[in-house]
Amino acid sequence: MSVLVDAAAIPRGARLLDVRWELGDPHGRRDYLAGHIPGAVFVDLPGELAGSGEGRHPLPALEDLQAAARRWGVRDGETVVVYDGGSGAAAARAWWTLRWGGIDDVRILDGGLRAWRGKLETGDVAPPPGDVVLTGGGMPVLDADAAAALAERGVLLDARAPERFRGEREPIDPVAGHIPGARNAPASDNLDQHGRYLPPAVLRERFAALGAGAEAPVGAYCGSGVSAAQDIVALMLAGFDDVALYPGSWSAWCTDPSRPIATGG
Repeated sequence: MSVLVDAAAIPRGARLLDVRWELGDPHGRRDYLAGHIPGAVFVDLPGELAGSGEGRHPLPALEDLQAAARRWGVRDGETVVVYDGGSGAAAARAWWTLRWGGIDDVRILDGGLRAWRGKLETGDVAPPPGDVVLTGGGMPVLDADAAAALAERGVLLDARAPERFRGEREPIDPVAGHIPGARNAPASDNLDQHGRYLPPAVLRERFAALGAGAEAPVGAYCGSGVSAAQDIVALMLAGFDDVALYPGSWSAWCTDPSRPIATGG
């Protein structure tokens, strides 16, 4: 199943979801109302693609995600296309969460909204309720213990900016640093200057240099489980399957005083 879709190749009848959200920017819905791809439904990442639990953006309960997907008008068997404002992180989280919930055909609009060349629609879209049934288990997940073990026996990628990984700067979480044994793979390095994913061969070379290979299990985390999803998208484009996400990520890890913390490169 394809992961990305070009703006000119969005399948007819696909359910379009606008997931504009950026860390520190609460104006996604305002921007959506001002202009969105015709027919797109707004999705609130913190409120609908996250729930309660450890970390800033823990996974939603499956029944809550199903209720939200039905509000968005998602029906069983239809293609879902997600997009954000162009950074790719929110769309990747939406893609990953819906795949985790059990929807098979979810695609990311490569390049986000800025790749769209058609007219924009203003105001809200309230589609008829959908009937999708989510079964869960569609994507592999790590807890803290599994993430620690993977850092020792496989490859655990940290998708945050290098200075946060090294512990030189931490503007969000109470403690700086990274999970011992993790390797830094900033999510922003997966995209070109237009916000589109780099070619698969380039991505494969990037992750191979970080130790990913046929014999090494791979997982990813970030600050709260959002930008790590973008690393997972890039890994899948590069040909790596069954990459696991640690949803709690650093925001959950660093608040447990029993967990070790590493700094530096």
